[in-house]
Amino acid sequence: MEILNIQDWRISVGSKPVIIAGPCSAETEDQVLMTAKSLVSKGIRIFRAGIWKPRTRPNAFEGIGSIGLQWMKRAKEETGILLATEVATPEHLEECLETGIDIFWIGARTSANPFAMQELAEAMKGMDLPVLVKNPVNPDTDLWQGAIERLQIAGIERIGAVHRGVSSYDPGPYRNVPLWEMPIELKRRIPDITMLCDPSHIAGNRIMIESVAQKAFDLNFDGLMIETHNDPDQAWTDAQQQINPEQLDRMLRSIKLRLVHPEGISYEQLDEWRDKIDELDIQMLEILLKRMEIVNEIGRYKKACNMTILQPERWNNVLMKNIRQSEEKHLGKDLITKIFFAIHEESIRKQTEIMNKKEPG
Repeated sequence: MEILNIQDWRISVGSKPVIIAGPCSAETEDQVLMTAKSLVSKGIRIFRAGIWKPRTRPNAFEGIGSIGLQWMKRAKEETGILLATEVATPEHLEECLETGIDIFWIGARTSANPFAMQELAEAMKGMDLPVLVKNPVNPDTDLWQGAIERLQIAGIERIGAVHRGVSSYDPGPYRNVPLWEMPIELKRRIPDITMLCDPSHIAGNRIMIESVAQKAFDLNFDGLMIETHNDPDQAWTDAQQQINPEQLDRMLRSIKLRLVHPEGISYEQLDEWRDKIDELDIQMLEILLKRMEIVNEIGRYKKACNMTILQPERWNNVLMKNIRQSEEKHLGKDLITKIFFAIHEESIRKQTEIMNKKEPG
């Protein structure tokens, strides 16, 4: 795979993908130097390592602290690799600037806190820094966008976003649920932003990292921030989701990069299919409009009869019936569930409005 050619330390998408690799945490000087040198030998240009680690509970390893910055500085001096680390406070930022850190990222817990984001934005005001913002731990695209906007207001121009999934009570196979619609929506709102994926935190285990990374490139992400350790099984933090530089190299060579505008594509054929989809979309909207008109009639009848809006047995029957039919027609259960939950939510909203509307006089 082609590695981004960074000039003047700029985060740019002129040549994809951007690859930022290194251990979850800086642990020892030898670990930092060995990993950085191995990554450089594989063509990686940006080295990441956590210095201060925001842990969920106290008494866990919370990062090696400031001494780790000196190890990273030495790695840069010996290899020329660029350095990236997480900052959560203005004090972190000041120490990193003194050490010569090149790229800064803001973690998921910090991006979820507008007060912390504002402090960092004010500390960065007037500086020409490359800053990456991870999505908040909770599924809130507005909060993610808000964190980025605080930096923009402070005059930071070189901003990227990092999708690392969101916390869930029941994440299933992932450590953090991918929820791809979040970065897709952020990219719709901020089209020019560099969008990276953190497959390590999404997967939570090294077995799934490649499939998550491939998914990101299928969705036109600009690169990866991926946890890479010279001896991942012995890592002090998140050992199960780290890979070694050799594994990273093999993975990058096997991943397929997609093109937005590949050569030889027939746009006439695509446009023909898209026209058919547009026609079907219009039909779906007309059907939804008719359905909501009936929902309104039911709402008025329920109000006249003093009947509750929610009828649990009816709702369960509607949902289960459509899920069964979707499975028979080989449509995804998750898709149908989301569609009908959204329709039901809007139906309840409309009937609530009717139920609580005060009659004239």
